[in-house]
Amino acid sequence: MNLRKSSVLTVVLLLAGSASAFADGDAAAGRKKAETCLGCHAIPGYFNVYPSYHVPKLGGQSGKYIESALKQYRDGGRQHDTMHANASGLTDQDFADIGAFIESLGK
Repeated sequence: MNLRKSSVLTVVLLLAGSASAFADGDAAAGRKKAETCLGCHAIPGYFNVYPSYHVPKLGGQSGKYIESALKQYRDGGRQHDTMHANASGLTDQDFADIGAFIESLGK
């Protein structure tokens, strides 16, 4: 392999590695972004008034699951007006950060 091809391959591998690092959530950043989440999901035995719905505790849940669920609420794949309203103003990175924070609560 010549030097040019080797250099290009190295750059591609470095960029691929850095892209996956950005895809992971930051639990410290997620702590601030999850304040609204904790208002309902950190209260044992909490129910929404209307419709009457038991709100699950999320601490320790998989970060990837939280991230996926939030995307679905934002994009309409899951139906819940309050969750849609909370998720609609967030970015994919926000979801990853919140997921990382929620997952860290179980550790």
